[in-house]
Amino acid sequence: MNILRKEADWWRGAVIYQIYPRSYQDSNGDGVGDLLGIVRRLPYVASLGVDAIWISPFFTSPMKDFGYDVADYCDVDPMFGTLADFDQVIATAHALGLKVMIDLVLSHTSDQHPWFRESAAGRTGEKADWYVWADPKPDGTAPNNWLSIFGGPAWQWNARREQYYLHNFLVSQPDLNFHCPAVQQELLNVAQFWLERGVDGFRLDTINFYMHDEALRDNPALPPEERNDQTAPKVNPYNHQRHIYDKNHPQNIEFLRKLRTLMNGYGAAAVGEIGDSQRGLEILGEYTSGEDKMQMSYAFEFLSGHAPLPAAYFKEVSDKVAEVAAEGWPCWAYSNHDVVRHISRWELSAAAARVYLTLLMCLRGSVCLYQGEELGLPEAEITFEDLQDPYGREFWPEFKGRDGCRTPMVWEKDGVYGGFSNAKPWLPVSSAQLNLAVDVAEHDPGALLHHYRRVIAFRKLHKALRAGALTDLHVHDGLLSFRRVDEGEEILCFFNLSDHPVNATVPAGNWVTIGGEFGSIRPAADHSLHLGPWQASLLLLD
Repeated sequence: MNILRKEADWWRGAVIYQIYPRSYQDSNGDGVGDLLGIVRRLPYVASLGVDAIWISPFFTSPMKDFGYDVADYCDVDPMFGTLADFDQVIATAHALGLKVMIDLVLSHTSDQHPWFRESAAGRTGEKADWYVWADPKPDGTAPNNWLSIFGGPAWQWNARREQYYLHNFLVSQPDLNFHCPAVQQELLNVAQFWLERGVDGFRLDTINFYMHDEALRDNPALPPEERNDQTAPKVNPYNHQRHIYDKNHPQNIEFLRKLRTLMNGYGAAAVGEIGDSQRGLEILGEYTSGEDKMQMSYAFEFLSGHAPLPAAYFKEVSDKVAEVAAEGWPCWAYSNHDVVRHISRWELSAAAARVYLTLLMCLRGSVCLYQGEELGLPEAEITFEDLQDPYGREFWPEFKGRDGCRTPMVWEKDGVYGGFSNAKPWLPVSSAQLNLAVDVAEHDPGALLHHYRRVIAFRKLHKALRAGALTDLHVHDGLLSFRRVDEGEEILCFFNLSDHPVNATVPAGNWVTIGGEFGSIRPAADHSLHLGPWQASLLLLD
């Protein structure tokens, strides 16, 4: 099946819908979502008009980090079903016109993976150097000052080898050694296994964590004024370092080139997750420029913040992308399985939620949407007793973990457990979300769900929005404006990202208002434009 079976650039400007399988739909009554549950709900996903789905990990795993700790890359955990069930996901999605991307976690495995068990058995075995092992300092302490993003040192002692192993995340998630050629080849084999099975691409977890500094140099301190909580909560000491040696290794690009070469034979694409609070956009540019690395990457610029993002911030980010990633391709998102849902994080009104979605669909790049955001789901409140996330348990209550965005999807307001399962779910269904369930939204013409469908359809109609350049970017008094330009099409975009009305003047030209079906405002006859709070105007040059 090693053929170009898909259009090569299907990913450019695509809208990708993320499914967190544990929480989407339970098909067998055990309280956990599964692959056949996804099959059941794929017609709904297709009705949104998205181009692809991204399924978070469903591989064999002890579930210490809910699938991001892989024990077998080439099989399905029984919790989620079987390989035959996954084949049904592929077949159903493709029949509905949906591409399928799966979440590959290549930087680390579970400590229960056979590779790690063999590596930990001694220093001379075939896989002895498949993980990052290091001798202690003379005083027995860890090799350097590197920290785990989940809290504490990034090194764990192994008595059998009398060495430390590196874990950038949980102790039970040892890091693979990408400086070992056999490791790289085996991971390429894993990717090929799923490409042969029919996947259309990958979301690559923690793509910038793959390689470490072989000299194991200490990370320098990060001044307090430069710290932020984009990739780790504020209370995490991980934010106190400039992470230049434990990740972001320049040789990582050579592995990405090998992976791209493999994917090219299948017409597949990848989006990489870049977890770095200082150089995220620069790395995005490095990893996606040219035609020989990853197609897309995302950083955390729009996945953080605790208030509605102002117009000036969008300009700041866009200007930075133009500076450091002009030849790259970003993939933007407001929410995902790792962050507080943006409706709650930014405390958005219904009008604000609509204009932010319209803006997202007009930005240069591809787009990721997270399950339930199309319903306007707020973050769920989780008690400590119900908390499952080890990250939240480590930093509770200052950081409550990621479970609040991972609660079960609400399908039916009056259904058992919101229509998710007939059994008690692995996380409680949020009572605050039930009034926003799919069956309620489908019958409410004013529901956010219909705005998502209209704006996604609108984006598909206009090549300038999917793949065109972004130019003429301006900010004034809460008003963000820019042009999207592609051969034969030019669209002028205005967004009032404020609580007060703003005025603008439309430049000379035969501009036609578009997007009226979702509230795009028409200019006056004298070319003046009056936008109320949280309103947008989209104009096409005729």
